[in-house]
Order: sequence, then structure tokens, then C-alpha cells
Amino acid sequence: MREDRLSPFRDAHTDRSTASEVPDTPQTRSPSYRLAFADDDFLCREELRPVRLQLELLKPEMIMAERQITSTIVMFGGARIPEPAKKDSARTATLAGLSQYYDEAREFARLMTEKSKQSGCRENVIVTGGGPGVMEAGNRGAKDAGGCSIGLNIVLPHEQAPNAYVTPELSFNFHYFAIRKMHFLMRARAITIFPGGFGTMDELFESLTLIQTGRMERVPFLLFGREFWERVINWEALADAGTISEEDLDLFRFVDAAQEAVDIIERWEPAPPRDDIPGR
Repeated sequence: MREDRLSPFRDAHTDRSTASEVPDTPQTRSPSYRLAFADDDFLCREELRPVRLQLELLKPEMIMAERQITSTIVMFGGARIPEPAKKDSARTATLAGLSQYYDEAREFARLMTEKSKQSGCRENVIVTGGGPGVMEAGNRGAKDAGGCSIGLNIVLPHEQAPNAYVTPELSFNFHYFAIRKMHFLMRARAITIFPGGFGTMDELFESLTLIQTGRMERVPFLLFGREFWERVINWEALADAGTISEEDLDLFRFVDAAQEAVDIIERWEPAPPRDDIPGR
């Protein structure tokens, strides 16, 4: 047992090892004999979903707490946006044109990580979805600066692996989208949204709704690429229709360059959550 344990009881690692060394008999081969916490089939049962949800919340939380990570800079964006050197392979001309935001994402992450290193990589740590495209650019920029970054991957039906730039010890994998979203925002000091598709839109609106409804403190909420976002979403039409208020349009800012985003984050004064919803 570890010397730093507070409990006088045998630890789970020891008992799991001991249980694997018992004689091979019909009784010990039975699934019922397996230790519950070491039984993968048991943990994957439908009835164990609440336990799995708790484990997915706890594991990344404990690891990040152990590393004393207190704040993060969230980077959401499209997996299909290529780096400029590979834009000729993009599926559409629009995607090829959006490749500029790969470089902006990479530079933004580099600049923020230079600041993060001053805290020993405990504050303003870059966090992405851990995949390709803008996510890769974010983790890559952090590595350019010689710092660490977080990757929150999720299991998808098609093959997916973390990009090569995520700090290995901060590379996580999720089954539940909801728990993954919580980890994106639990330490967020700023949220940046780069051009993307359904996944990016989902992350954008869920995060914005938490701030709009006062469930989350106001943080810098920056949309990279005004032309893209004003073309795909008619923000003013939402306000004109009354489905959001004019004040809601002040919850986010458009930016086009990495340094512009860094400057806004650096000048930001903490703001408490809303205590009401304008227009209701």
C-alpha cells in the first residue's frame, strides 16, 4: 500500500492484484466472482450509467486538480478546416479560404500559452476538443510555445484519435457529450469560437445560453471571423424578432486576429452572472 494513504484498510490496487492470482476454478471464472470495480462488463451495464457519468466527471477533474490547473482558454472550431499548407486538399473553396483561421488559432494559442507559462501552466491553459482542424491548431500553438494544453476527445462512430500536439498527460476521452461540455467550461476564463459546423454551433449556443441565462459568469466570448459568422447566422434578425434581446448581442465580440483576441482577454474585467434576462 502507498505510504501516503490515510486509510488503514487494504487498497483496491492490492486486492485487484491478489484476486487475479487465485486458483482457476469454475467459481473464480464466473463473472459474478469478479470485483465489481474491476469488472468492465458490469460497469457497462445500463443500470450503471449514473456511475459512469460520475466517473467521467471525476477523472479529468482530479487529474487537472492534481496539476493545479485553475483556469483555461477554450477553443472551439471546425475539425474540417485545414492548415494553409494543405488547403488545396480542402473539400470546398470556402474551407480552403477558412484555412487562415488555422493559423490564427495556432498563433492565438501560442500567445496565450506564453502567458500561461508564467504561472507554471496552471492558468490560461488552452483546451480544445483534441481532434483535427482548429482543435489541432490550438494544441499545436501551445506546443510551439513550449507549454501544455488539454484535449477533450469523444468517442465517435468513425475512427478518431487525439491530435499529436495535445499534452499526453492531459489527453482525455469521453463517452458522454454532456460531461465533456462541463469540463470545457468549468475552468473557462475565455471562450473562443472559430468557424465550424454543427459541433461548433452546438458548443457556441450552449455556452452562450449559459451566460445569457445567468447560469455562468460573463467571460470574454470571442467569435473569430466576423464575415463567416454574420453570413451563417443572422444575429440582428434574432434580436428584431424578439427571440433574443438587443442586450444579448453584447455578450460576444467579433475578432479576426489572434492579437486582437489576446488584448480583449487581457483587458477584461471580471463580471458577475446576470441576475435577470433582458427582454423578458
